[in-house]
Amino acid sequence: MHEPSPESAVFGLVAEFDRPERLVEGVKRARKAGFRALDAYSPYPVQELTDVLDLKENIVPWLTFAGGIVGAAIAYGLQVYTNYAYQIIIGARPLYAWQSFMLITFELTVLFAVLFAVFGMLLLNRLPRLHHPLFDVDAFHLASSDKFFLVLFSNDARFHLKRTRAFLEGLDPVRVETVEHTEQPE
Repeated sequence: MHEPSPESAVFGLVAEFDRPERLVEGVKRARKAGFRALDAYSPYPVQELTDVLDLKENIVPWLTFAGGIVGAAIAYGLQVYTNYAYQIIIGARPLYAWQSFMLITFELTVLFAVLFAVFGMLLLNRLPRLHHPLFDVDAFHLASSDKFFLVLFSNDARFHLKRTRAFLEGLDPVRVETVEHTEQPE
């Protein structure tokens, strides 16, 4: 069996910054240098960071819409089917009265839209993920209090361990650390 290359064991490189402006500038420079597989972590939302990262995925709203359509179709179809399959004729009530179907149709539209949105979001974010390699970085817990992190992932076409480390160090961060792949606990 052959030895894995040092880069195959690397998940990525993480640079720690002390101010949001420096993180935004780092992301801008990384994008300009051609890096596409990157992410940024901040203790609070930074609007400019969202714009620079170019986060424009809009799959969840479409999943929500599809869930609503599926829910409405199931509810309405089930009610029409049961009215024709199990007819109960009472006091000249019409067999097909669409107005009486709207309450259940609305309820299932909302239910399915919410379920599609929640489960779609979980799947798209690959959650629940009980362990992430970034959790092994000693200072990464500070991303929820007062530090800012830029991660360049090793699956990027431009990633080369030494050159990428030199690039990140050129951004003048507090520190740059290598993030190793870790095995998922079983």
